[in-house]
Amino acid sequence: MRGAVLVAIAASIGNLLQGWDNATIAGSILYIKKEFKLDSEPTVEGLIVAMSLIGATIITTFSGPVSDWVGRRPMLIISSILYFLSGLVMLWSPNVYVLLLARLIDGFGIGLAVTLIPVYISETAPPEIRGSLNTLPQFSGSGGMFISYCMVFAMSLMVNTDWRVMLGVLSIPSLLYFALTIFFLPESPRWLVSKGRMVEAKQVLQRLRGREDVSGEMALLVEGLGVGGETSIEEYVIGPANELTDDHGATADKDRITLYGPEEGLSWVARPVKGQSSLAFVSRCGSMENQHSVPLMDPLVTLFGSVHEKLPEMGSMRSTLFPNFGSMFSVADQQHKTEQWDEESLQQEGEGYPSDAGGGDSDDNLQSPLLSRQTTNVEVKDIGQQHGSIMSMRRNSSLMQNGGEAVSSMGIGGGWQLAWKWSEREGADGKKEGGFKRIYLHQEGIPGSRRGSLVSLPGVDIPEEGEFVQAAALVSQPALFYKELMDQHPVGPAMVHPSEAAAKGPNWQDLFEPGVRHALVVGVGIQILQQFAGINGVLYYTPQILEQAGVEVLLANIGIGSASASILISALTTLLMLPSIGLAMRLMDISGRRFLLLSTIPVLISSLVVLVVANLVDMGTVVHAVLSTVSVVIYFCCFVMGFGPIPNILCAEIFPTRVRGVCIAICALTFWIGDIIVTYTLPVMLNSIGLAGVFGIYAVVCTMALVFVFLKVPETKGMPLEVITEFFAVGAKQAAID
Repeated sequence: MRGAVLVAIAASIGNLLQGWDNATIAGSILYIKKEFKLDSEPTVEGLIVAMSLIGATIITTFSGPVSDWVGRRPMLIISSILYFLSGLVMLWSPNVYVLLLARLIDGFGIGLAVTLIPVYISETAPPEIRGSLNTLPQFSGSGGMFISYCMVFAMSLMVNTDWRVMLGVLSIPSLLYFALTIFFLPESPRWLVSKGRMVEAKQVLQRLRGREDVSGEMALLVEGLGVGGETSIEEYVIGPANELTDDHGATADKDRITLYGPEEGLSWVARPVKGQSSLAFVSRCGSMENQHSVPLMDPLVTLFGSVHEKLPEMGSMRSTLFPNFGSMFSVADQQHKTEQWDEESLQQEGEGYPSDAGGGDSDDNLQSPLLSRQTTNVEVKDIGQQHGSIMSMRRNSSLMQNGGEAVSSMGIGGGWQLAWKWSEREGADGKKEGGFKRIYLHQEGIPGSRRGSLVSLPGVDIPEEGEFVQAAALVSQPALFYKELMDQHPVGPAMVHPSEAAAKGPNWQDLFEPGVRHALVVGVGIQILQQFAGINGVLYYTPQILEQAGVEVLLANIGIGSASASILISALTTLLMLPSIGLAMRLMDISGRRFLLLSTIPVLISSLVVLVVANLVDMGTVVHAVLSTVSVVIYFCCFVMGFGPIPNILCAEIFPTRVRGVCIAICALTFWIGDIIVTYTLPVMLNSIGLAGVFGIYAVVCTMALVFVFLKVPETKGMPLEVITEFFAVGAKQAAID
């Protein structure tokens, strides 16, 4: 995973620049006010700070759709250029108006970075460490703030403090960011697949994953192109073919799905469990009982929660279905010794799709094709311009047994398996009936014997005789399956090449799909609550807030003035955030996003209540200063563990690939509008209702956020992005029924 980690670290430099800017403006505004005599004009003061937020809001309105059009990487390059230009203009700034223009340009760079870096990291990171890597932007931002505060503090001790240099230094680290975006960062593989650039996507994935065989993930990325559709949850019992047949008799032959592994003679079958509702496995986990006790809880929360309750090791790279399941459907090296393949088909196949040029690119390094050759034979045929590129899948008749269904499967991360099944039976009228389905499989229970006794399978490659597992399955049509092409290829399903689907452009109606709409409610809601919890307003004005709280009392004895003292306290506060973010990175993929939110928000509320009490009750200057400083530090540390990074992480995870850019732009627009309101109104609120009133409002918002998270925000740790969006589709459907 080293490739994905290094790419995430490099991308998060953009957030370091954002944190750098936040700290420099917070420190330099003390000196800007003196030079431009803004003490009597809090509106202009607030505008100087908020102008970057206005710029970020403006550019966010179209950053998502444009990134879907030109890619994620070009937008990050533009962001680095804007950072550099804004630093130069701020270094010049002869008057307030030029400074406002510079802050606007700076906001353009911040808006692109903050909006697209979480998306970029989510699309390049493996599911098992996606949460940790997407916490890097928070860590980098706080690190940038600490470095910047140290610089501002050192400059504040000079006789003639120059705020222009404080702000202009931003251009230096922005050059490093520019170099990394140009020479190191690859394009997002999911974006490449959405544009049909399959060969490039495979090369990027090979670099990110550090291995040649990325066929499973390539197939997953193609499946992620779909939006909406009918998705159902089914349950299968998976085990050795002879065991399930012996136990369940002839009925198993009719319904079973046959699975074939690379070892000669090894086969498994998956038999659907009858008589279960679409959310049956949730009720068996006991989560539905919790839902009934909390009537307002979203069914989606219990749906996600039930998976994590039963699968505590879902974040493991190792398949939990059973030890050999992850490789069971891949093509081992020995297959090439025993099977002969058509050379032309091998060269054309690539990832199971034509290459960018429509075929002809050799793909000799690919160890596993898009579909396992043991169960399906994939051919790409050009049937004419009027029909486009078609992928026809022909069933290998020698592998079909007793009317069963052939399945090809491969691991896609987080213990999930991607499979396809093609079934064909004679209907009552004698006509053949068939269906092509995509399946996401995950173990539901502990492997056990057919008599029900539980056994463990440590260190074995093939389950012992008589063992089987229960697996939950998300079943839906493949993303690029088109019914109208079935008549042209009756021997199998027809799928268009991803580039042809991409040529159609984004469909804005997809935003109204129930799953997407449901995800937007979660994303927009948590962004609104995060902003009105007040963190950015507190950060921007931390030096002034602490100065009003009397922090100069703590440092007066060592000869540091009030302005320098408040900047130093801000630097130390930011330094204390870094271990908290490090702990959050560790827990993000272990305890999960929802757990961290529900654990840290109550601490936020408590610290805000202490701040309110400290400012309402006369406790003496020293006690007041200590309580205020400690409460602010606790507030910051807990915020960066949960409410800081998680909203952006969630928003980058819950939307389908085809509309991810647009949906992220909507959530980011909410983020920046809330940021502007909080930042611009904070000076006015401080003058009117004081610190106690401000923190009281923030405490009420945090309480509302706690309720919202408990009822509406699901747990997404360790799950592939495409599986998350499928769950949202199912959860939205269930919520509509309820």
